[in-house]
Amino acid sequence: MALTYIGMGGNQASAAGDPAATLAAAAEALAQLGRIAARSSLYSTEPVGYADQPRFVNAVVALETELAPLALLAALQRIEQEFGRRRIAGLRNGPRTLDLDLLLYGDAILDEPDLVLPHPRLHERAFVLVPLAEIAPTLVEPRSGRTVAALLAALHAESDAVVPLASTLWCAGLTCRADRA
Repeated sequence: MALTYIGMGGNQASAAGDPAATLAAAAEALAQLGRIAARSSLYSTEPVGYADQPRFVNAVVALETELAPLALLAALQRIEQEFGRRRIAGLRNGPRTLDLDLLLYGDAILDEPDLVLPHPRLHERAFVLVPLAEIAPTLVEPRSGRTVAALLAALHAESDAVVPLASTLWCAGLTCRADRA
């Protein structure tokens, strides 16, 4: 079994509800692909790239799975579609119901046409590094050899770019960060 890390995000409602409800329902779908070992708190985050859109809700899930990297990617894309994700040509980083990014797959380094591991922009994204550091601060990113905590410390993000967000749907049945403190 491989320990993988999946970045989750969205800023539009799906059939499951608002973005927080969508991420909670999507986490249940991810559990069908293996075992969820950990999940971060939810965060409200500023959009990156295309700024004229609502803030996103983001989180990171640690998933133990037997799926190979490309099979896992295909499964993530199917889940996105189930939650109404429609990739619109020409609108990169635009509004979406659900985005699932395969961030890390064990210590694999992969350069395939459809998949690059670790995620090539992992080190640039506070909306990924903050929740990832919450659940795995000492995890070593295999390309750089640096821990997630070190990658986050090197990133100079604005203080309101990533803000914790409370959600009873997300915490249902699980211990949330606030409960662990």
